Amino acid sequence: MCVPESAGRESKDIMVPRRLLLVGEGNFSFTASLIDTLDPGVSVTATCLQHPADLEGDPVTQENLQRLRERGVEVRFGVDCTQLARALQAHERDFDRIYFNFPHCGRKAGVAKNRELLAKFFQSCADVLAKEGQVHVALCRGQGGTPADKPQREWHNSWQVVAMAALGGFILSDVYPFSCEAVPGYKCTGYRSQAKSFRVEGAMNHVFTQSSPLEGCQPRALRVRLGDRCFSCTEPEALAGKLNRRFLEASSCHPVKTINEKLIAELGRYFPLKRLKCSFPLLSQGGTSVLPPGTFDPLPAFWVSLHEDKSYSESLTGEITQEMEDVLLSFAELALPKSPGRDGYGAAQEGTREQVRLRLRSSLLAHAEAVIQSPDFLPGCLHILSGPVFRKCHILPFMMPAFHETLFILGLNKNRKGTCLASLLDRLKDSLDNLLTETLLEGSSLRTSVEFVLQPNGKDHIIHGKSLHLGPDCTENLIIGTVVTSTAVTHKHPCFAFVSINLDLLAMLVYDISDWRILWTFDNRFLKRFAPGKIEHFKSYSLYPPCYVHDISFWLDEKKGFDELEFHTVARAVSQDTVISIQFLGRFQHPETAQVSLCYRLTYQACDKALSPQLAASMQSRFRREIQRQLHVSPR
Repeated sequence: MCVPESAGRESKDIMVPRRLLLVGEGNFSFTASLIDTLDPGVSVTATCLQHPADLEGDPVTQENLQRLRERGVEVRFGVDCTQLARALQAHERDFDRIYFNFPHCGRKAGVAKNRELLAKFFQSCADVLAKEGQVHVALCRGQGGTPADKPQREWHNSWQVVAMAALGGFILSDVYPFSCEAVPGYKCTGYRSQAKSFRVEGAMNHVFTQSSPLEGCQPRALRVRLGDRCFSCTEPEALAGKLNRRFLEASSCHPVKTINEKLIAELGRYFPLKRLKCSFPLLSQGGTSVLPPGTFDPLPAFWVSLHEDKSYSESLTGEITQEMEDVLLSFAELALPKSPGRDGYGAAQEGTREQVRLRLRSSLLAHAEAVIQSPDFLPGCLHILSGPVFRKCHILPFMMPAFHETLFILGLNKNRKGTCLASLLDRLKDSLDNLLTETLLEGSSLRTSVEFVLQPNGKDHIIHGKSLHLGPDCTENLIIGTVVTSTAVTHKHPCFAFVSINLDLLAMLVYDISDWRILWTFDNRFLKRFAPGKIEHFKSYSLYPPCYVHDISFWLDEKKGFDELEFHTVARAVSQDTVISIQFLGRFQHPETAQVSLCYRLTYQACDKALSPQLAASMQSRFRREIQRQLHVSPR
């Protein structure tokens, strides 16, 4: 990559480069040309694998070296790009940019050898690159193996640059044509400065940045204060990193929060609003609902167990105490059920070790009864409840185990029920359409549409959203919400409309976010791409993440049975949400024993982290062990 061309492509959250390292320089013509484009304060270190004696006979190289010395550029010989930490002392590291143009093992080395070179190079870069630095690798046409190459090589015949970078913890953040014209005087040379140079027509420059480690996303221990007592709980493994994220709080600039506020503001143009606080994500089992059976909780819930924690104050350092206090504040209004039976608060108060078992809320509709029974419920006012919900689900592109929901509750005049409901639907559709058109340029056509589909019962509706920009997986209409009407005979306002909106799916449609998992990332680069309260198209910082496919077959235990939803849940937990597809391949029954075997295909792909082939294989191995332990099957 050439610095002049890159300047306009820099993201606002990337540091201005001050220290550059160039590796694998042949005749040093790239460095000699590059220094003319740099600010005087930029420090440049140029290295090559050859020793000075190997370059004495090349007048072009000697001329470039003389020019570099005159400009104060540090030149080092005999530097192996796969062992940079060995060549550079600790105080010489922390480079903002590392450049490697047209790497090659030499002569007729095949793709396997060159992949190995790239893998070791990226692992070496991790030791000398600054935290927010970039690694630039220029490759000849087709070598990278990404869709940016025209034409794209078959994966097995490419250098698989993104997968090799993942071994060093890097993700591909940008890719574009390599331009020799941007650095006049640059002449690409072959391996070890051989006369035969590489063909740079159609070459691509790949820009890599460091990703957060996958290993760091483990279930967190959370503490809950109830009165003067403390309890601890652990996130379900399938929800690691998804509890207590506070995306909807006042201080948040998360896109889900922005979408929620804009939708509420749009509806506020037509209805008086009353916002209700919903700060606790846990619910007890049981309870009644004003809604018909099956209206909410369509999928099984996640359960957590609270254990009394007497060592809270004594065992924590000051730093961790502050972190845990933040957690306590978020759960401050959590209340255990008043009559939960054997799992209740009474057991905890008696000092026993019996656990309190609660389930995570799977729908805000569970709170509908409490809202409409409240003495300050106002007819004609749109009551609003927003918060995270959690539910077990199959692994599909637009099915998510955790998302944010907004529930709108409106009491309807019994005599004007039809008119009031029609008005609500019209206003809601207008509000959603306004959100979806906010980022459209003048003269462009709407690429996302919203449709209200009447259900067979003749009164409820499903809200469909269809987009043309979410890729081939979005071939069906997405269910972004529901409208349910209900009658409560004992209530003074017996007719109600409940509108449930999946804010995460709505945000994906509005911001052009193709992968729901990115909404839950801990990577600071995600939020830096959004201005508070502003809607703009999202540009991913992790391009063309590779996929890894693994098959698994196992014998069923006839006595235990087989729960496919739990199979998906275990896969989600073990893979830390990197399994993006589970495909059923077939069923086999042994002709003699009649024992049944199932076969599935799992596809692994990370959306914002470096997932290497080795790490995916390791996850698959653990998955085999876990289904044997949890589901009582016998892997074949």
